[in-house]
Amino acid sequence: MKKLTDEIQQHLEQKILPFWMQLKDEQHGGFYGEVDYHLEINKQADKGGIATARFLWTFSAAYRVTGKEEYLEHAHHLYHFLRDKLYDQEHLGIYWLVDYQGQPKDTRKHVYAQSFAIYALSEYYRVTKLEEALALANEIYHLIEEKGYDQQNRAYGEEFDQCWNPVSNEMLSENGVVAEITMNTHIHVLEAYTNLYKANPTDALKQRLLDLLEVHYQKIYNQDTKFLGVFFDKQWNSLVNMKSFGHDIEASWLMDETIKTIGINDKRFDQMVFDIAYNIAEYAMQADGSLINEQVDDHYDETRIWWVQAEAMVGYLNAFEHTQDPKFKQLMENLWDYIKKHIVDNRENGEWYWSIEPNGKPTERAIGEPWKTSYHNSRFCLEFIERVKQS
Repeated sequence: MKKLTDEIQQHLEQKILPFWMQLKDEQHGGFYGEVDYHLEINKQADKGGIATARFLWTFSAAYRVTGKEEYLEHAHHLYHFLRDKLYDQEHLGIYWLVDYQGQPKDTRKHVYAQSFAIYALSEYYRVTKLEEALALANEIYHLIEEKGYDQQNRAYGEEFDQCWNPVSNEMLSENGVVAEITMNTHIHVLEAYTNLYKANPTDALKQRLLDLLEVHYQKIYNQDTKFLGVFFDKQWNSLVNMKSFGHDIEASWLMDETIKTIGINDKRFDQMVFDIAYNIAEYAMQADGSLINEQVDDHYDETRIWWVQAEAMVGYLNAFEHTQDPKFKQLMENLWDYIKKHIVDNRENGEWYWSIEPNGKPTERAIGEPWKTSYHNSRFCLEFIERVKQS
């Protein structure tokens, strides 16, 4: 594992992070919002709230794990942009989108986006101990709990206007449904609150995390099929027969991270974590070592998306650590070979392709944009470095 991890660390520091560091916008702040498929930087592209938070998390975590000052400098730069341009001082919360100069462009508030702000600010606080950053993370946490949590249904809402009035969840719905509750938002609230707990543990936050794990187990996870539901109505009825393989394996290790962080011992949750990992390994992994995207009814989407491969690497590492089952080690090695051969963009100054089509060709989609940042693949690398090299 050490040899594999050495290679992954080199890939992070020589390929992934340098690609994103070239996007630092010295004039207007933040990072440039788009790098197209041909690796041309669009300096006038809009800048996303989620993207900026993900960049801030990446460079804060990279500094925490490697100790390299240049990563901390980028984290400072991103923090200032998030605080000064993306945060709505009047109505609170971060905007969905600002223009390239940092002026509000899409002022809607989404719980998903707020969660990433908490995730990033907590990580930044962990490496800087800047009380202002922690205060902002806590402010957003209380905002989500006040405006975004439905106590009766034990569910987090999704989309709101600038003033926090609920609106239709257009941003995180697909497949012909508009979901009032999504698995995606709930796993990222869990992820964010877990990192906030690492930064500033409180009894109230621990209770929220326990409740969230219970909701994942009772409402989102199907104990018969071992898959997670994706889209729900307000009463937690599933709206579409869909399996999202990348989200499942990501949720597996994120839930386990919560379990470890708050120090609980519940065999139901442990079994859920392992069952999901085994289920995805048996159901959705391909002969070439990759993980396909999703299934809706009987239709399989066999696209190999970049983030799905990255999350599977961490999910299988986590499962291997717990079970020592050599199957998971083999899955990681095969998947890393696939990533290197197909997902990594070996053009000069390239990073990772968005995806590989079923015909084996890269999808001609932007290499950097509001939904494609440094977060998934940097985190996979950092998890390996932390778990393997520092164990």
